Amino acid sequence: MENPAPAPNSRASLTRRIAWLSLPVAIALAVAALLVVWHWYEGRSQIDALREEFARSLRETDNESRDARLLAKQAQESLREAQARLSQLELKLADSQNQQIALEALYQELSRNRDEWVLAEVEQILAIAAQQLHLAGNVQAALAALQTADARLARAARPQFISLRRALARDIDRLNTVPNIDIPGLAAMLDQVIAGVDSLPLAQDARTQAGADGAAAPVQQGFWTRLANELLGELKQLIRVEKIERADPALLTPSQTFFLRENLKLRLLSARLALVARDEVTYHGDLKVAASWLDRYFDTRSGAATAAAASLKQLASSGISMALPTLGESLAAVRNYKTSLDKAAR
Repeated sequence: MENPAPAPNSRASLTRRIAWLSLPVAIALAVAALLVVWHWYEGRSQIDALREEFARSLRETDNESRDARLLAKQAQESLREAQARLSQLELKLADSQNQQIALEALYQELSRNRDEWVLAEVEQILAIAAQQLHLAGNVQAALAALQTADARLARAARPQFISLRRALARDIDRLNTVPNIDIPGLAAMLDQVIAGVDSLPLAQDARTQAGADGAAAPVQQGFWTRLANELLGELKQLIRVEKIERADPALLTPSQTFFLRENLKLRLLSARLALVARDEVTYHGDLKVAASWLDRYFDTRSGAATAAAASLKQLASSGISMALPTLGESLAAVRNYKTSLDKAAR
């Protein structure tokens, strides 16, 4: 069964209803469309802003990257320069170290040479002191030489020389304990006696002079008495008779007188050599022979002979033998130190 067709009024009302109903929808759609357009525009704006921000950030990043690359390049150049400077410094440091090593070697060589010079000087001083001590018996000269050597080591101010100075100090102490015998003074006294031998008057000359003086003495006598005395004096000049109390006559010819004086000098020189050599037996033996010759052949009443006899007596009363210390410890210390320096140099 078919439905009846709607009436015209119903269609008009339906159309109006539809028109009223479509208006809000259209408005809603328009609002929705506006909202969509607004959201689109807002999104587009945000996107553009983000794009600009990203572009700006990208540009800044590019700039920073360029700056970083520039800084990196500068850093690389600075690094290369620093490495070059470091290489130069290392070369200079190596040169400085080589120079320092060379200077240290030179200083050690100079120090060793200086020590050798000081030791050579001290050894020479000690050798002279040993000669003075054992050849001349001059203790004071040897003592002064040891003190000079010690002062030389003290001026060097080397701690290595302390052991040497101790050895020198012990030798100095030993020399200070030696009795003081004036060997140079005794030698000078002998030289004075030797120098006066040629001026000593002989005993025979003194007796001849005494006889001549007795013959020439004035006497208050008469003519005949004086004549007899003169004749007797003349006879005495021809024939001479003397009473000699000594076992051997001391009558010498001029040549014998010369050899007597020379032999006396030789005896005294032999005594002087024995004095220097500390040979007491030979020393006293020669002085005894010289004193006997002086008493036998020379006029002991004269001043020169009396002085010579007194000097010989004083010389004979002096003892010259004594135990002299050696300088072996000091010399050995110096030589041992020189040996150690030679070993260190090798």
